[in-house]
Amino acid sequence: MTPESPARTVAAHQERIGVPWWAWPASLGAGAILATELMLGLPELPVWAPYAVLLPLSVLLPALLGRWRVEVTPDEFRVDDARLPVEFVSGVVALDAAGKREVLGVGAHPLAFVVQRAWVGTAVQVLLDDPADPTPYWVVSTRRPVELATALLEVSRRARAERPAR
Repeated sequence: MTPESPARTVAAHQERIGVPWWAWPASLGAGAILATELMLGLPELPVWAPYAVLLPLSVLLPALLGRWRVEVTPDEFRVDDARLPVEFVSGVVALDAAGKREVLGVGAHPLAFVVQRAWVGTAVQVLLDDPADPTPYWVVSTRRPVELATALLEVSRRARAERPAR
């Protein structure tokens, strides 16, 4: 078995979609308010207990929300736990905020795969060409839609060229 060349293992695009900076103080503030309400509403509880439980939880929430990644490798398009072989990508559209709103609006296809975050204004729409899958497209939030679309199209074009003819 020969090792793969570095060109085949390096990701063409990597991005971590985190929460905006203001989510951290907002979450801590909400945790402190809720802890104060519990402290005042349950006088038999030790004063420190609601704060000891809720403040760490309020830090954990934005950390969990900001942990998912978007990545394009030579073989797959990965969005958090979802994986799509790039050979089934037939097209990619970079969407601005208005385009994202339109794609996710009333005319959205009910079988579309959507991974979006409200605090990320832009996205990409990945059109699929897989006869075995009823999903027509993916819509994925990204802060760099043009870079992601370019990388995904390039890798997809290469994978389709290498695929044996049916």
